[in-house]
Amino acid sequence: MRTLYQFPLSHFCEKARWLLDHKELDFVAHNLIPGVHRAFSQLKTGQNTLPILKDQEKWIADSTQIALYLDERYPEHALLRSDPKLRQQALEINAVANDLGLYVRRWGLAHALTESDEPLEIMIGEKGYLRKFEKLSKPILKSLVSKNYQLDSEKVTEAKIKLDEIVADLNQRLITNNGRYLVGDRLGLADIAVCSMLAPLLEMAGTPWENDRNIEVSDEFQNFKTALLDLPLGQYVKRIYDNERHARVDWRGI
Repeated sequence: MRTLYQFPLSHFCEKARWLLDHKELDFVAHNLIPGVHRAFSQLKTGQNTLPILKDQEKWIADSTQIALYLDERYPEHALLRSDPKLRQQALEINAVANDLGLYVRRWGLAHALTESDEPLEIMIGEKGYLRKFEKLSKPILKSLVSKNYQLDSEKVTEAKIKLDEIVADLNQRLITNNGRYLVGDRLGLADIAVCSMLAPLLEMAGTPWENDRNIEVSDEFQNFKTALLDLPLGQYVKRIYDNERHARVDWRGI
């Protein structure tokens, strides 16, 4: 059985779940404890980040490397096109999406943690030691997240500027490709990467960021979400999630 080691709240892990779902491959999503995950990741892959895919005896770290591995090992439902030009375009957009993800995480988490403890609730999970001792684990986890993701005001402001620039660039790329997909004429790595990175800002249904309890968000966050949905890019993300995000595994993991 394949195992995807993840944080439920991570949009890079959402990307990896989607890659596996697109390939129609069975897997288990296994949650690791933030902070503690570094020792496990280093031991298994020599890196400190998630997601990590274990497939048989093979360990693959990083969502992009997982995509490349899956296309090589399981070529059906290809994520990248055989045409060299389309393949290169998809890899370029995937790289842009990786940068986008860093800014989305910093800016989005800064706003989310200011408004509520909901992100911490998801990180803690429904059971386990963090939940059992949540009165202690919540403040520790909040401090750890703020430090690791550099949620100070200067970095958050810089993230918003970069976020706006990348959204404008991707919006134009989408328009240039006739607005249906970012590369070619069907879903692929570029689409999965970009949609996963923007899902937290659009609070997409069926994801960890769905605001199904109508938790109050800041005016700045709501204004950005509204502005994004007014763009072809925002409508594209919504359409792709509504029509082509066929999740086979619960994002909450085990």
